[in-house]
Amino acid sequence: MGLSRISLENFRNHPATTLAETAHFNLLVGENGAGKTNLLEALSLLGPGRGLRRANLGDLARRTSPGAPPLPFAIGASLTEAGTVSARLGTYTEDGAPGRRLVRVNGAPATAASLAEWLALSWLTPAMDGLFTDSAGARRRFMDRMALALAPDHARRVNALEASLRERGKLLETGGDGRWLDAVEAQAADHGAAVARARAELVARLADELSALPPEPFARPALAYLPGGPADEIALRAELARGRPRDRAASRALTGPQRDELEVRMASTGQPAAACSTGEQKAMLIAITLAHGILAAAGRPSVLLLDEVAAHLDPVRRAELFRRLREGKAQVWMTGTELAPFEALRGEAAVWRVSDGGVERL
Repeated sequence: MGLSRISLENFRNHPATTLAETAHFNLLVGENGAGKTNLLEALSLLGPGRGLRRANLGDLARRTSPGAPPLPFAIGASLTEAGTVSARLGTYTEDGAPGRRLVRVNGAPATAASLAEWLALSWLTPAMDGLFTDSAGARRRFMDRMALALAPDHARRVNALEASLRERGKLLETGGDGRWLDAVEAQAADHGAAVARARAELVARLADELSALPPEPFARPALAYLPGGPADEIALRAELARGRPRDRAASRALTGPQRDELEVRMASTGQPAAACSTGEQKAMLIAITLAHGILAAAGRPSVLLLDEVAAHLDPVRRAELFRRLREGKAQVWMTGTELAPFEALRGEAAVWRVSDGGVERL
């Protein structure tokens, strides 16, 4: 199961690119700057959210020259299950509205959030190497992206929670009507409890999946979900009401899922991931990504995007990575500057040479 008949038009440095006859393993090779990660980014936009780079829409579109307006871009792919095309997914912009992302499923208008009902996406990029030393907000976004594999409605809930908290903040600042504030807090508590439940379930299932893995050659992480407030809707609503004076003074809500944290430690030593070596951090991040890929592949097609992952692994860890990916159900897309690190997959992978925004099947 996975993506086939992939097409890009005016996306980043790709004026017109088509990828056909895809496989379980798909390799994109080429020099730095050729457009390999751009292809992964395009695939990541076949799900909710802003993709693996979290870029603004205006930065995704190709321009005919520096300073020229962005061209409308389009990304499309067929979703294949058991050898049969089950859906055609597409996302695009239109001329004159470069900041508005549109989505179609089987030719009919749809929402970006609805894409999660068709396809589960996971990815690992070099930019994520600093996740454990980054802000708590980065780890919340990491949890939320993974939670979509278990709860396709999660993105809508997160967006609704953020909107409710913004409205509550305005009402607190202006001294708005108490009854309206009650109503907004009820909405925030409803969405907040759903968000907390989804994150807690995600971490629990990831932890269970990770516990079954051997401690080597990838360092096994131990995960814990640290709630930023009550997970129960009634309790969260009451806490928001009690915290109005404090939150007004702080200009933000100090209780709730917007304060959640993902705790990661090395299972063998208990050491916080942030204090581990960069190699250990990378290994734990790979382990989490692989565990999530197993969860994501249950129930609907799943795609795993791995940017420049193989070149930074020693032969033992690389062989183990390929073994686990081979056993998984997710379609895998990997990038590299050369084919040598993927030699073990050469006979079973679809391979493209990427150069200056174009692709050539090898």
